[in-house]
Amino acid sequence: MADPREARLRLLRSANIGPITYRHLIARFGTAAAALEALPMLAARGGGRVPVIADPGAIRREIAVVEKLGARHLFLDDPDYPLLLAELESAPPALIVRGQVALAERICVAMVGARNASAAACRFARQLALGLAEQGVTVVSGLARGVDTASHFGSLAGGTIGVIASGIDIAFPPENAELQERVAREGLLIAEQPPGTEPLARFFPSRNRIIAGLATGTVVVEAAPRSGSLITARIAAEAGREVMAVPGSPLDPRAQGCNLLIREGATLVQSVADILEAIRPIDARAVRSPASRFEGPPPADASDAERRKVTGLLGPVPVQVDELVRQAALSPAIVQTVLLELELAGRLERHAGGRVSLA
Repeated sequence: MADPREARLRLLRSANIGPITYRHLIARFGTAAAALEALPMLAARGGGRVPVIADPGAIRREIAVVEKLGARHLFLDDPDYPLLLAELESAPPALIVRGQVALAERICVAMVGARNASAAACRFARQLALGLAEQGVTVVSGLARGVDTASHFGSLAGGTIGVIASGIDIAFPPENAELQERVAREGLLIAEQPPGTEPLARFFPSRNRIIAGLATGTVVVEAAPRSGSLITARIAAEAGREVMAVPGSPLDPRAQGCNLLIREGATLVQSVADILEAIRPIDARAVRSPASRFEGPPPADASDAERRKVTGLLGPVPVQVDELVRQAALSPAIVQTVLLELELAGRLERHAGGRVSLA
């Protein structure tokens, strides 16, 4: 009997298929195997060439390497996939995890901040993380230098989750190799990319959405105005999660991002009690059940006229999918079908906030 993981990973690792496209394909065709068979037809309807489908041998090698590393694949419809993360529209269809997955079932708080953080900020982050862990809260961070490192060290004994932008077998930065191994042994290590993947710049925003998605709230300890930490905070806010920030001196550029967040409405944090007060009213169980994770528009085929109508409304400037539905005066299912075909044909790009544009 074929390994059911193979078809899912082949679909996910194939060209032009991201998390949202994967979910729509599963919602429409029911299984990854059926979706794989439909890819040539869908891409042709979108006006492009057949996307490169992942090689079965490469997928089997990936599974073998993951198992050899003491890790495993965790799929979106698995019962122990983190419920809060599954709520994101762009939730990863598959994670590679090593360690205690149960840590993600507890209340989680993300802690992020500057890589070149001040000594005072690192000390405060470590104290906050320790205090949260002592209260049974799992601390989530990204294993980067500075605030991330301090947050993990503070929460190692009580429960910490590290999310990395590389393959699960690659430590970055190199000086955190021992810390990453400790997180995997004593906490939980999560990667979205296959083993052997280097931490390229384009993978960090994806890593940040996992950090924010796992957590009931995100605390920014120190951050510049245009930093990855603020991207994480924005993702958290868009997902309806609590955003918190530690204030800093207006004379320190590393504090400007936090002060900006507070001015825009983020909760000001000066202690563990402030964090607990902000997140306790939110019950992490009040989310959709696992059975509903592949809900989507019912299967629908678009006519040539409908394809022309939707495509004609698209351009290089990103637009909300809801706006396309309104202007096209078509059902959401038809619009999503056309977008799916265009993406598989390599003609569509998806952007943050549910926006799309022509590639």
